[in-house]
Amino acid sequence: MPLPDLVTLFTDLAAVPSPPGDERAVADRVAEHIRALGLDVDEDDAGTAIEATAGNLYARVEPTADGEPLFLCAHLDTVPPEGAIEPVVEDGIVRNGAGTILGADNKAAIAVMLEAARRILDERRPHAGIELLFTPKEEVGLKGAFAFDAARLHAKVGYVYDQAAPIGDVVLGAPYACVINARFHGRAAHAGMYPEEGRSAIAAASRAIADLRLGRVDEETTANVGLIDGGTAQNIVPEWCTVAAEARSHDERKLTDLVQEMLDAFTFAASVGDCEVETSVRRSYRGYRFRPDDLPVRLAATALERAGFEPRYGLSGGAADANVFNERGLECVNLANGMTDIHTPDERIAVADLEAMVEVTLALVDAARDAR
Repeated sequence: MPLPDLVTLFTDLAAVPSPPGDERAVADRVAEHIRALGLDVDEDDAGTAIEATAGNLYARVEPTADGEPLFLCAHLDTVPPEGAIEPVVEDGIVRNGAGTILGADNKAAIAVMLEAARRILDERRPHAGIELLFTPKEEVGLKGAFAFDAARLHAKVGYVYDQAAPIGDVVLGAPYACVINARFHGRAAHAGMYPEEGRSAIAAASRAIADLRLGRVDEETTANVGLIDGGTAQNIVPEWCTVAAEARSHDERKLTDLVQEMLDAFTFAASVGDCEVETSVRRSYRGYRFRPDDLPVRLAATALERAGFEPRYGLSGGAADANVFNERGLECVNLANGMTDIHTPDERIAVADLEAMVEVTLALVDAARDAR
């Protein structure tokens, strides 16, 4: 069957809702496209393990030359849309005409990688091997990537395109992160008749939150309280309150110290309020840091320059599937692809940036072929 052009491929994928855990429909579209390229596609059983309707999709383009093989990864899910997704192209910009997210994060990367694979096959461009990996549930903890058996990858160097910034930005590092949960236990009492007999769990939690250092703690470190829930009625002194927080830092020692500081604040506030508190800490993902002279960064810089872009290096405050692969001993770099205002109704991407990222991908493949 004739394959759609790049923009049509992207808008077709974007129009299919795929909130975390419900990626089946878009996974089927992607798998169909891969097969139309003449490639075999394998879906693992990660969907069952992580409670998603689809697993990880994997395909390999066999090498035709010596060099450094590459893997390219993008995620199938988006943040949940709050309405219909009706992609439109206006003045060279793709946006959602229906007033919610577009899903360029990360379907723009999927479309670019598939189009680059088509070009390589159609043009019989020599390459050292290319692997395509598309993951579910990235937006809720990189779960698809964590569930994927990275030992299946032949390549040790890979790329994700998951940074909402102008093309040319190369992410040299991403933070370590922890989730901190606290549940305060007080004593219920009638708020009008016997308030002195109550112990307000909400008041204790509020004291703790007021004592926390939140927002940008320093240039490498952030903290946030994102969810608070508690009480049963406005006329009852609240017996319980839960708080969900997170902390991130590019310095693992700083993260450890900040998490302990937050735990100490919870404990102190509970004691002052004559309450009890139960806390738990879970590591979300490990951080990583590249140097400009590391191989995957050098390949990215070469590719960007060949495609007409000046490489710019920086750190990210967010995570991507790259965190998982780097934790597992691979080298995976996150490249910006021109997405703008992701996760909002103003999310958009320029057609020119979609086309340019295909050229960057082809240049990456060429640079990797010439690397040995």
